[in-house]
Parts: sequence; C-alpha cells; structure tokens
Amino acid sequence: MAEQLEQKEQLGDEGKHVLKTPKGTRDYNPKQMAIREKVFNIIISSFKRHGAETIDTPVFELKETLMGKYGEDSKLIYDLKDQGGELLSLRYDLTVPFARYLAMNKITNIKRYHIAKVYRRDNPAMTRGRYREFYQCDFDIAGQYDPMIPDAECLKIVHEILSALDLGDFRIKVNDRRILDGMFAVCGVPDDKFRTVCSSVDKMDKMLWEDVKNEIVKEKGLPEKVADQIGEYVRVQAGGMELAEKLLADPKLCESEAACAGLTDIKLLFTYLQIFKVTDKVVFDLSLARGLDYYTGVIYEAVLTPLTGRGGVGGTGGGEEPVGVGSVAGGGRYDGLVGMFDAKGRNVPCVGVSIGIERIFSIMEQKAEASAEKVRTTETQVLIASAQKNLLEERLRLATELWDAGIKAEVVYKRNPKLLSQLQHCEDTGVPLVAILGEQELRDGTVKLRNVASREEVDVSRADLVAEVKKRSS
Repeated sequence: MAEQLEQKEQLGDEGKHVLKTPKGTRDYNPKQMAIREKVFNIIISSFKRHGAETIDTPVFELKETLMGKYGEDSKLIYDLKDQGGELLSLRYDLTVPFARYLAMNKITNIKRYHIAKVYRRDNPAMTRGRYREFYQCDFDIAGQYDPMIPDAECLKIVHEILSALDLGDFRIKVNDRRILDGMFAVCGVPDDKFRTVCSSVDKMDKMLWEDVKNEIVKEKGLPEKVADQIGEYVRVQAGGMELAEKLLADPKLCESEAACAGLTDIKLLFTYLQIFKVTDKVVFDLSLARGLDYYTGVIYEAVLTPLTGRGGVGGTGGGEEPVGVGSVAGGGRYDGLVGMFDAKGRNVPCVGVSIGIERIFSIMEQKAEASAEKVRTTETQVLIASAQKNLLEERLRLATELWDAGIKAEVVYKRNPKLLSQLQHCEDTGVPLVAILGEQELRDGTVKLRNVASREEVDVSRADLVAEVKKRSS
C-alpha cells in the first residue's frame, strides 16, 4: 500500500511522471556553477595558504558512527534502508567522519581540508541557502599544540575567506563551551540539562530572550529563577578581551573552574587575534551556544551583518545585503570526539571551521543577478573561425596546434559556418579573441586575430599565434 501511495505521488494528473528534483535539492546551471567554482577557488586557496592537505571519506557511514554525536539534531540524519547488511546513514557533516578517519588510521597530527556533500533531513529554506543536500567546506587542525594558537588561525582563515568573497560586512562571534557549562552550573542548571538548555540559548539569534526563556521554563522544565540568572549572562553586550577580564572578576562565575579556564583562554585567543589583525570583526558573545554535542572548548560562528536597520548580528535590516541568510561559517574545538572511536579512548585534540558554502553561494548568485556584469561559463581564450567556405580542416588543424600548446580554443561544429554567426557565438559566450583563417592568410602563413570587444584586428604570424594569445589572455 505504501509503495502504491508513493507511486501515486510521483505521477501527475494524467499518469505522467512529474520531472522535479527531490525536496531540498536543486540543479545548477553553467552560470551558477561558474560562480560556485569561483567561490571554491577562493576558499581552497586560503586553506592551502595555511598549509592544509585534503582527504575524502565515504558519503555514507555506519549508523552507529553517527549516532549520539549531534544532540537534538540526530533526528535529522538520513538512514538508508535496511537491506539485511550493515545499517548505514548518509553523513550529516564532515567532522564526525574526520574523527572516525583519525581514530581508524591512528593519526595524531594533521591539518586538512575537505569539501564534499552532506545530507540533513531538515525543513529546507531554499531561498536562504538551506538544503537537504549541500556542500560543506571544512578546515581542521588535529594534534597536541599550545592553547589557542590553532584556534586563532581558524578564525584568521574565516576572516580571510569572507573578506576575499566580498559578501558585505560580517561579524565572527566567539564563546567557549566551558564558559557556557560553568555559567549553567552556577545558575543552577542540573548537569543532565546542560545540552538541552544550550540548544535553547543557541536560538537567541533568531528569537527574543522572552521566547527563549519561555522554552527553558515550559519545555525544558527549569525554574523561572534559574532562567532569569541565565538571562543576566547571555544578554550581556558582546565585547572582546575586556569582557573576558570583566567576567573573570565576576565572583559567581568564577566559582566554576571550567568557566575560569574558558575565560583565560578567550583572553589568550584575543591576544593572538590582535596579532593576526582580525579583532575588528571578532566579538566575544556569551549568547553563542552552537548546539552540537561534540564541542569542548572555543566555539565560533560568522554571520553577515545588515547594511542598514538595527537587526543586529544575523537580524533583519534594509539595504542591498540579502537579509536572513544566517550563519555563513562556524566551528570550534572538539577534543573528545576522536576518543569516542578509539578502542582505548585515546583522544586527539582538534579544532576546525566549516564554511557555509550554500548560503554564501545564495548571496553570490543574488549579487550576480543584480549586476550587469556577464558571468562567463567557459574559459575559452580563442575561437578559430573562417571567413570563407571549405576551410573546416584548416580550422581543425589550427585548433590542434593551439590545444597542443595548452591554449583553450574552440571551433564551431559546422563545415561552412557564416563568419557573423561565429562572431556572435563569441559575443554570447564571452570568448575574448577570434583567430580568423582565409585563403589569403593560409598563403601568407598568418592568422587574423580579432579582439571581440574592441573589434580591432591584427595579422599575426602563425608561428607567433600561441605567444600572442597567451599575452592577450594574461
């Protein structure tokens, strides 16, 4: 019966199959892929600049590998159908597979990036860049190092990438899981409620404090007095090193050793961030409480800030900035995750960041649509054209010479195309140069090289054509 209902859903009114992509997924046309490739190149070049190497892992993992690592988000994991073999699930992120990879291969030091698709059974919001199938771009440093040096470099990378992408103004919020846990403890939250209260506080960028408080009291079952004490901390104005110093002087908060250790590390982090020249965009924000269970220390999240209005970080506002895109990068320290997979519980300290490529891509796509600038979908440097008939073989010969020399070249797939239609092809696709062959050029051993934009033409010796195309393309 279930199969029949499923088939019925797939069929239209006249029994025809409806052609569509599954909910929460999309196709990408050449223009969109050209924008996406540009974004990937900027991100990868930053990762490589910081000495990262790359790996790959399977798109699905054993179900037991993924379960119990994501807190309340575990319900969003896609389970594959049980076919009598191993129980499998599609990966939810790239961090847990990375930790499994480290433990399985007994790796204790690596700086790696990984760009691949992940899957979440989430409620999609396609216009905001939230999908069920999407790319993640991760950078992680694994190994035993002195405090906050790798953490600061991860924040430097986020700053570098978001600045290079030119998405508009942004802010990177930082906090520490130990500060949150210490804060919850001194406010009277029972140990077994830390994570669930954490997921409520994490909604403060989307909800008013009164709504968050209501959730903590009514849904999570905590006394109103406890919620009010939490509110006194999480509503403190975001700051920098001075806020960490102020909180270190808070007698109540310093009852917690974990909170004191976290605050001391935040101070050290800001020392390194000043050296890296990124403190203009980084703020210490006690309301940041990234929901994933595996974080153990510093956590951070980058959000775009509206150009106008007072929506605050991640809020709403006017201006040209696409509003409501939310977080565009996030990460943190997860020192205990690898140990979960190791038979002897041996831990490998890790810190990393994930760039929200789909949300970034949504913004870049909107900017491209609003801009008059044409997006090129090919990298062709020159089209080989002919002004007369019966020169197909000569065009193919010249194309071969150019291809063999590493030049990106094209020919029109017709025996006798009109010169106008060949030039129009260049206009439509953005090919900058045309190498025109005719009977006279063949006799003289030359090629007429035309600049498509300026329509200027010069005769170039066939022997010099490769060098001339390279010069004009550089």
